[in-house]
Amino acid sequence: MKLRMISGLMTGLVFLAGSATAVAQDDAIKVIPVELFTCKYNEGKGEADLDAVVDKWNAWADKNGTGDYAAWTLTPFYFGPEQEFDMIWLGAGKDAVALGKAQDAYAAETAGLHEAFDEVLDCDAHSNFASISFKPTPKGKTPENSILTFSDCTYKDGASFAALGAAMHDWSQHLTDEGSTAGIWHWYPVYGGGGEEFSFKWLESFANMAELGADYERYGNGGGYKTNGRLFGHLIDCDSARAYRAKSRRYVQLR
Repeated sequence: MKLRMISGLMTGLVFLAGSATAVAQDDAIKVIPVELFTCKYNEGKGEADLDAVVDKWNAWADKNGTGDYAAWTLTPFYFGPEQEFDMIWLGAGKDAVALGKAQDAYAAETAGLHEAFDEVLDCDAHSNFASISFKPTPKGKTPENSILTFSDCTYKDGASFAALGAAMHDWSQHLTDEGSTAGIWHWYPVYGGGGEEFSFKWLESFANMAELGADYERYGNGGGYKTNGRLFGHLIDCDSARAYRAKSRRYVQLR
């Protein structure tokens, strides 16, 4: 099933890049690999303890060839009882090789970073997704401190990646015309899951809660839900979004 998903994803990417219908990026689609760790703080530990370890990790990373790896920590803001973690570590490489090199370097480190992180955090899941951008952030800049929202989406019968890409092109243009500054990505699961009950995760980034609120107004009182329903109602079902405060831990311009 996973091989079929990846094959379908790549076939769709080729189609969309050729037809120039999909992504509000420069000229082509680029897949960015991302990794997630879901973690709880150990007893007596908190964000200040993590800050101290991240400072050590950044100093080590500066010396060990991980200049193409960006990282954030995500703290739940809008969430439900099923989210049994305190924070998420989100990492991304400029490409899959860069991510792999960063992971190899960290696995081989001898500066005590593994033990330092383990003293602060207990992480029970590690997953990898292929991220595709459908609406760039202002000036195409990688988000730093921001608000991120996640929804789980499933294809309806007969829907295709190519059809969704065309709809995303129109939706992104609609949002841009309305003044939205949100960035939009779709994340397809690759490693670490299994048995997912969704096809992909729909992510949006906002500079702050006021910008999220502005899109809320555009969608509801501004009638954006009508355009959204016309474009996506026959293609996908998505659940309600979770929102997180994202704190930049290591900045890299990824695109």
